[in-house]
Amino acid sequence: MRDVYGVAAFRSRQQVLRFEAVLRRMGVPAQVVSTPRDISMGCGLSVRFPMEYLTQVRGALAASNPGNLIGLYRAEYDGARLRVTPA
Repeated sequence: MRDVYGVAAFRSRQQVLRFEAVLRRMGVPAQVVSTPRDISMGCGLSVRFPMEYLTQVRGALAASNPGNLIGLYRAEYDGARLRVTPA
């Protein structure tokens, strides 16, 4: 089973919650998740979203200008290992 999704990682839990709300208001299916181990910095929480919404997520970042963003990542789980790369 292959699962591919996007992750927006922040240094602040407050920013994670705010950004998830922004995405949901835009109609982007988003949820707060534990930050993948490969992204070692941060508060421990991130926003997960489907990769097909990456353009909208980038637009939301540009419009809302959230502070404390670590980065956007592409996560791919192949059933045995999670690989995280910059998006």
